Amino acid sequence: MNGNAVSRYSNVALLSVASVLPSRVTTSEDIESRLGSALSRLRLRPGMLRRVAGVLERRNWADGETADSATIAAGERALAEAGVDASQVGLLINTSVTRKHLEPSVAVALHHGLGLPSSAINFDVANACLGFINGMSLASGMIESGQIDYAIVVNGEDADDIQTNTIDRLLRDDIDRDGFMSEFASLTLGSGSAAAVLGRADHHPDGHRLLGGVTRAGTQYHGLCVGSVEGMFTDAKALLEGGLDLVVSAWREAQPEWKWKAADRFITHQVSAVHTRSIIGATGIDRKRVPTTFPRYGNVGPASIPITLAEEQASLHRGDRVVLMGVGSGLNTAMMELAW
Repeated sequence: MNGNAVSRYSNVALLSVASVLPSRVTTSEDIESRLGSALSRLRLRPGMLRRVAGVLERRNWADGETADSATIAAGERALAEAGVDASQVGLLINTSVTRKHLEPSVAVALHHGLGLPSSAINFDVANACLGFINGMSLASGMIESGQIDYAIVVNGEDADDIQTNTIDRLLRDDIDRDGFMSEFASLTLGSGSAAAVLGRADHHPDGHRLLGGVTRAGTQYHGLCVGSVEGMFTDAKALLEGGLDLVVSAWREAQPEWKWKAADRFITHQVSAVHTRSIIGATGIDRKRVPTTFPRYGNVGPASIPITLAEEQASLHRGDRVVLMGVGSGLNTAMMELAW
């Protein structure tokens, strides 16, 4: 694999990962009941979200809850668990897809809310569902270079607007079956927040070492999934085929050096049952080593990997090999190994 696509770190550790989830549960039955007239008109069987995507429910922010406040709470929790004071943080990277405005960055409100020092660099990284891994990679490079001692990577997603707009549009009489299915993926989205703290491994020998990873781009597929708060439009079949091609290519080229098939846990971006089965089948990894959170939380975008890792960390043991695997619309893929 071309050296541009490979990263290795010798002195970076994941010190903590934490998540904060919305209190409001929205079941797939709730969404399909709102779409009842459209399903009847288009002669689509109810239960599609459960049957096709495997999504039973997802979370949405309740009254008094926001993605930003939850992300700040997740960041505070991660800093406390890492034993790192806010004054020590040299970098904050926000990786969320959700943003209420174009300027300023989402990162500035989170920087302020977390009480980080004015010396702490802060910015957004946007790369669809791959953003959190990209953020960890950027932070690791800055720690490795000695520019900073600590970084916090955060993400907060709010699926409310896109869900409401999508349902309203799908109820229109001019929407046909193809139009309905092109927006089906929007109905699987969920909300949530997460944060991870990274630092120097030599200062934290009990931390979880970031060993490195690989990335690969398949930007010829950039038009297969295009989204905004107004809606997300997807060619699901072509997107799955393109994504599998990209992941398998990167996986196969990486195996001689990284030998990830023998890893103890695979924390994958949570999309759907079809996506998960396809990745497992194409790579040949052990299904028992691939935890899933999409049935309960849906697709929480870039937050899904840290949310899943936060839930799994209690069952991991010292020395376990943990591989983070993601695919982002566009398409891009990244895989990163942690030595737990």
